[in-house]
Amino acid sequence: MTDLGIMTYFLGMEVHQSDRGIFISQHSFALKILDKFCMHNCKAVSIPVAQGEKLTSSGDQQRVDERHYRSLVGCLLYLTATRPDIMFGVSLLSRFMHCCNEAHLKAAKRVLRYIKGTASFGVMFESGNQLKLEGYSDSDWEGSLDDMKSTSGHFFTLGSGMFCWSSKKQQTVAQSTAEAEYIAAAGAVNQAIWLRKLLHDLNETQDEI
Repeated sequence: MTDLGIMTYFLGMEVHQSDRGIFISQHSFALKILDKFCMHNCKAVSIPVAQGEKLTSSGDQQRVDERHYRSLVGCLLYLTATRPDIMFGVSLLSRFMHCCNEAHLKAAKRVLRYIKGTASFGVMFESGNQLKLEGYSDSDWEGSLDDMKSTSGHFFTLGSGMFCWSSKKQQTVAQSTAEAEYIAAAGAVNQAIWLRKLLHDLNETQDEI
């Protein structure tokens, strides 16, 4: 076994350690994605998904190359390892791998345009903070035009750093916003129970979340 010193790179993620804490990003990979899909000179946007945008598998939009679209979404999925801010958008795009059209590709390129202006973003774990587990959940209502299902989202922080996040379409059709929110909260609670048990095994017992 060889000591290679402080970790600086792991599985495509760049690790920067300092007195302030540990910052993890995929800056180089984000730039490679922009180059791969010829978006390195694109104009940046401030949000990854246009406000109010809803995609559908139906319509008269022209189909696009599925291999190209799947490759793009696959790269974006890998980037979500350190980019929770694009999780919802990428989750939405991944629903159309089998029926991608120009509208889906345009939405995917918008995520790339957002990455253009935020390539250096990542997750920060500040030193000296109490390791308190906190979780949050949210949901839209009938966001999918194809089956009227809602999308759940949750994330968890430990201390000041976000380390667990998810965006996923619900399996049933919610009859109200309250039901959609309840389903999202139930999923977050299940994840919280698992994280609490994991932290207990690591001698970081959480009395409450």
